[in-house]
Amino acid sequence: MAETILSTGNEAVGHGALYSGCKYFFGYPITPQNAIPEFMSREMFKAGGSYVQAECETAAINMVFGAAAAGARCMTSTSSPGIALMGEGLGGISASELPAVVVDVVRMGPGWGTVQQGQTDYRLLTKGGGNGGYRCISLAPASVQEVFEFMQTAFYLADKYRIIVYVVSDYILGEMAERLELKTLEFDPLPSKDWAVRGKGNNGGTHNTIVPAVGNIEGGIPGYHLHQDKKYKTIEREEVRYQTYQTEDADLIMVAYGSSARISHEVMKQLRADGVKAGLFRPISLWPFPIEQLRELAEGDVRLITVEDSQGQLVEDVEFAAQGKAPVDLIGVWARDLPTPSGVLTPDNVYQEVKKII
Repeated sequence: MAETILSTGNEAVGHGALYSGCKYFFGYPITPQNAIPEFMSREMFKAGGSYVQAECETAAINMVFGAAAAGARCMTSTSSPGIALMGEGLGGISASELPAVVVDVVRMGPGWGTVQQGQTDYRLLTKGGGNGGYRCISLAPASVQEVFEFMQTAFYLADKYRIIVYVVSDYILGEMAERLELKTLEFDPLPSKDWAVRGKGNNGGTHNTIVPAVGNIEGGIPGYHLHQDKKYKTIEREEVRYQTYQTEDADLIMVAYGSSARISHEVMKQLRADGVKAGLFRPISLWPFPIEQLRELAEGDVRLITVEDSQGQLVEDVEFAAQGKAPVDLIGVWARDLPTPSGVLTPDNVYQEVKKII
């Protein structure tokens, strides 16, 4: 029988990593993800792994680069400005086709921003995050249980596709505490890591090297990008994840992810009680985004309302999916102050904004 504990979302990141067989964590403190490296500093050694507090985020991601090149399951966690500092290392990992897991406990930006709740990293986490046009899988949990389970999924997908996988949390998910069932998820077998760096050893033999340069593979730069494009198309076909709630008869469908999806679910129930046929579409994979699935809903006689704690980033993918087949509205960060200043989106605030729209 699986053990059940009370856990915060940040601690669930650590539990999920350990249940995934992660042995190396490299990180640097930044609010609001500090509880993750704190947990790892305490628990990683007990699990036979290693914890290193790097001197900065740039160093942390390059440590991940080295461990990933050796074939180890490894990760880092940070918050929004930290992801920006990791950009060059993330690009190098991607150019080398190495598997790695990166957790972003998002806070309000841009720049250093604030330590408050926010979802303003959407473009960064879904459109690559650095130069060269690479892609990363992005998974957005909406509960502590999902944080734990998506960590295991992230390590599996990283190894399956030799790609960076983001787990997208935020201040609310990181700090909230819920029941967590500790269980190991089952996945299909993975290919061997025969590409990993290794030395010849004292007895000779073969060794591998990894060169993060797109011009050094067969076919040169065109060959590299054709190979990546094929892989990305496979991921877009095989790894789309989403959930729908009461969309079958809906006249109004809210689209939201993460903590905003939890808020929107409560609003949906209030609207249903008012007699409004409301539903919710929750993208779980922010990339690959569930374009076709949302487009199918947009072809009905519905209105789409994007709910996100930002100035409007998710809404761009919603509009692209809708293709003008349904009107798309945005409830963004400015809804925090309605009806009363609160500092975060709340069900009451979002409910009032939806009522204005309809």
